[in-house]
Amino acid sequence: MPPLRYVALGDSYTIGTSVAEEERWPNQLAAVEPGLELVANLGVNGYTTRDVIDLELPQLEALEPEFLTILVGVNDVVQRVPAPHYRQRLGQILDALVAKVGAGRVLALTMPDYTVTPSGAEYGDPVRQSAAIRANNEILKELAGGRLVRVVDIYDLSLKAAEDPTLVAVDGLHPSASQYVLWMSRIFPAVRQMLGPR
Repeated sequence: MPPLRYVALGDSYTIGTSVAEEERWPNQLAAVEPGLELVANLGVNGYTTRDVIDLELPQLEALEPEFLTILVGVNDVVQRVPAPHYRQRLGQILDALVAKVGAGRVLALTMPDYTVTPSGAEYGDPVRQSAAIRANNEILKELAGGRLVRVVDIYDLSLKAAEDPTLVAVDGLHPSASQYVLWMSRIFPAVRQMLGPR
C-alpha cells in the first residue's frame, strides 16, 4: 500500500524555525512512519490562523493530501487576537481539513509555551501570554474533540525548556531538534494508531 500524501500546516513550529529541515517534527514523523510521505510543509514563521485560512488552505487542492497536521495559534496570542476570533478561525480551519481528508486523517497539536524560553519575554508579558496560550489550547481541544479530530498535547513538554537549555534553538525562542524529538514521543504513537495496519 503506498504511503499517504502528508501535508503539514501551521507557523514557525511546523516549519521548524532555526533547525535543519530534517529536524523539523513533520520531517521526523515522515522519516519514521512509512505510512506517510511528506509532500509539503506549508508552515511559515509568524503565521496566524487568518494566514492559514488565506494562504495555506488554498494550496491543499493542488497538493491532494491524504493526511494533514495543524499547529497554529501562538502568533494569534502574540498579536492579541481576541479568543472569540481565534475560536471562529480555528473552527474554520478544522472544518476545511476534515472536509478534505476526513477527521480520522487530521492531527492537531497544542501550542508550546514560548514564554519559558530566554527570548520569550520579548513577545509580551510572560504571565499574560502563557495564560492566553493555555486558554487557546483548551479551545483547540474543545473544537477538535467536537469534530473527532485527534489532538496531541505537547504543552507540558515545552515547559521543560525552562530548565533545559538544550531544548531551545539557537535563536533563544523556538524549539530545538531535541525538543521536537520529545514531541515525537507522543506524535508518532498517535499517528501509528490513526493509520492502523497498512
